[in-house]
Amino acid sequence: MLATPIYIVCSPSPQVGKTLVARVLSEFLLLKDGTALSFDVNLKEPSLLDYLPTITETADVTDTYGKMQLMDPLIVPDRVPKVIDLGFHAFDEFFKMCEEIGFMKETARRCVAPIILFIAGADRISFRGYDILRRQIPSASLVTVHNEFALRGGLPEVMDGERVLQISALPLFLKRYIDRLGFSFTGYLRDEKDWSTELHQWIRRNYTMFRDLESSLMLRRSYRSRGTNIESLRCTKAN
Repeated sequence: MLATPIYIVCSPSPQVGKTLVARVLSEFLLLKDGTALSFDVNLKEPSLLDYLPTITETADVTDTYGKMQLMDPLIVPDRVPKVIDLGFHAFDEFFKMCEEIGFMKETARRCVAPIILFIAGADRISFRGYDILRRQIPSASLVTVHNEFALRGGLPEVMDGERVLQISALPLFLKRYIDRLGFSFTGYLRDEKDWSTELHQWIRRNYTMFRDLESSLMLRRSYRSRGTNIESLRCTKAN
């Protein structure tokens, strides 16, 4: 059985495009798998819940009950891909909690594969946050996202790691267009028959990028599991 992926879209800095990335990723997973579940831990920024209310639940990590409500469904190998839009205000508390409960080890034991999508920034807070993740998260599970609209110029060298996703910047008028509540990336692909439009190509490029990322990470995890045999055997039994 393939591991159930969990995508954690995060940054300790505000207004770097976390919700945009979470939206595109959630719609891609819903299109690919026919099902997806998203969690909005984003109380102080534009909300994923406003854009995808039918597949999004709100979550809170400020108290024990909220943490349990978020973590319990994440460690279930139900084959439903999950996306967490982690607000900058919850960054420190969330990853502190993950370290305290041994989240990475627990997910590996249960055939769940967390993938951390860190939205890169050039500010001191971003560098500190990235350093925290680099020490806590296995390199194979840590992916840097370079959102060109928020981070002009090159990616900071320290964040230019093994896996980097590049989200190209759209012209401002198209950025405003996709920021409208009710806009659907998949809906646009279905309704717009002209594949040459800049937005059509932008969406397709990002969907392809997420597809390739998932394929490479799942394949790599499968090879690693075969090497140990233990996890592979457990996943097979779960199937």
